[in-house]
Amino acid sequence: MPAKNKEQEQEVLEWIGQVLGEKMPTNIPYEDQLKDGVVLCNLINKISPGSVKKIQTKGSNFQLMENIQRFQAAIKKYGVPEEEIFQTADLFERRNIPQVTLCLYALARITQKHPEYTGPALGPKMAEANKREFTEDQLRASEGHLNLQMGFNKGASQSGLGSFGNSRHM
Repeated sequence: MPAKNKEQEQEVLEWIGQVLGEKMPTNIPYEDQLKDGVVLCNLINKISPGSVKKIQTKGSNFQLMENIQRFQAAIKKYGVPEEEIFQTADLFERRNIPQVTLCLYALARITQKHPEYTGPALGPKMAEANKREFTEDQLRASEGHLNLQMGFNKGASQSGLGSFGNSRHM
């Protein structure tokens, strides 16, 4: 299990605070701020409005765990790859807090793919497609090079190569 990384956790909390437009408390441990799923549900609703319809602000453990499950379903729909989404117990029972952090980094990364998201970014920006524009002359100039390679095998062919599909006899 990866070790907890305080800097990353702090970075994630700051990002969540920026997205929500509120200051995250610094005196409450990271996992305790996220544990009931309320902050997470508010986060995905801010990123993608209406993602989580019902948020339990208090209630039994079961009801609070439902918040986490709703958040997980919402971020999956938003495009976070399933293998990057933490399990409910990772957060609720503190089994794997680093996975929660990785998942939130993944969510932040995916926001970069959504042009409608204009909120703050977390971590490195996703690479954009690198479009290259060529003039007609440049394209025509390159055609000459291709023709030299295409079919330029000095009469070599694969005829007589009877070994295709046969096992090698030793």
